[in-house]
Amino acid sequence: MSEQARKTAEALEYLTGFGNEHSSEAVPGALPHGRNSPQRAPLGLYAEQLSGSAFTEPRTHNRRSWLYRIRPSAAHPAFTRVDNGPLRTAPFTEAVPDPNRLRWNPLPDPAPGTDFLSGLWTLGGNGDATQRTGMAIHLYAANAPMTDRVFSSSDGELLIVPERGGLLLRTELGLLSAGPGEMALIPRGVRFRVEPLDELARGYVCENYGQPFELPDLGPIGANGLAAARDFRAPVAAYEDSERPTEVVNKFCGNLWTATYDHSPLDVVAWHGTHVPYVYDLRRFNVIGSISYDHPDPSIFTVLTSPSDTPGLAGVDFVVFAPRWLVGEDTFRPPYFHRNVMSEYMGLIEGAYDAKAEGFVPGGGSLHNMMSAHGPDRETFDRASAAELKPQKIDDGLAFMFETRWPITATPQAAGADHLQRGYDDVWQGLERHFRA
Repeated sequence: MSEQARKTAEALEYLTGFGNEHSSEAVPGALPHGRNSPQRAPLGLYAEQLSGSAFTEPRTHNRRSWLYRIRPSAAHPAFTRVDNGPLRTAPFTEAVPDPNRLRWNPLPDPAPGTDFLSGLWTLGGNGDATQRTGMAIHLYAANAPMTDRVFSSSDGELLIVPERGGLLLRTELGLLSAGPGEMALIPRGVRFRVEPLDELARGYVCENYGQPFELPDLGPIGANGLAAARDFRAPVAAYEDSERPTEVVNKFCGNLWTATYDHSPLDVVAWHGTHVPYVYDLRRFNVIGSISYDHPDPSIFTVLTSPSDTPGLAGVDFVVFAPRWLVGEDTFRPPYFHRNVMSEYMGLIEGAYDAKAEGFVPGGGSLHNMMSAHGPDRETFDRASAAELKPQKIDDGLAFMFETRWPITATPQAAGADHLQRGYDDVWQGLERHFRA
């Protein structure tokens, strides 16, 4: 862990608001006004547009940022292929989708000197990155900084959910810090470097190949609730003026490509636009729930959604089970038994999940593919069925879910991993017959 990185993370300032037209300059006068690409950009900088959507997509979905940088991104040598390691990309054709319920313990600790990129390990996913559909689930475990190298994914945006240890993220547009209980969102194509703030950094990544994440519509909820746009924090401009060699790794159509620049590409002095990174504190999620009876569907816990071509059917939803009160009368309060057309990967950031009394630990995860029957284990069912229904505060756990429209195919490395729990089905054994005619 770098003490300097921790001090940098603690001193960061941010812009606020999801989807805003943000603007920032690290040096006064670096940002032009009245036009995006003047004949001569201020301070001898290069003007460059980074488009995260097609030019003609509707304004509400259009993502682009103008960058004013020391050198243009075009000034680089040729990229060459490198080994993908344990990183995989859709289409996932090495295995068939498995209807069985699967659950994993946390990733084993990495070898010394493992940085964020080397520590990425793909659990599974769906769709086709070349067609910009679907998603992938990665885990990461790192104990070293990305020194003199940066990473970007041309295949999709990266939603990073730390579970253990904090991260300092140095991006083209500025710096972010994210720790357990927060999430960071790196847009498609944005280059960044990761520095762990603790001896071990571990967590989850959703790589979204489809439409960029956005805040869900609130419908009958009204104008407020769930994740508030104002609570998302974007970086202020910060740049590296470095002339030393830097390795740039690009994930393109599922493969890693590398080139060594003679300078740092994190050299954006000023920028404005909507294609920007964010960090969000999941504990700020404004939970909506029932104050009469029954358990609302988990869609009310959606933080961000990636829409598809079918209204209401997401390519992927990011859902959080944050601290909340349960007050329903004559109601089985844990999540109900369920079979779902959507597929669900659930992870645990801290504490315990109220539907599973054992076996589901922070850093681990479970996969319930479409129409796989799931719900509370026997111990949870017995306890909840007999509980006194007084107001109950759930504040000892923080869980999340990546929910997607298509089945998730587990990679062979995930299906055969030593940390796969072979006896997961056993948690539902012993659910007794109580029927009385």
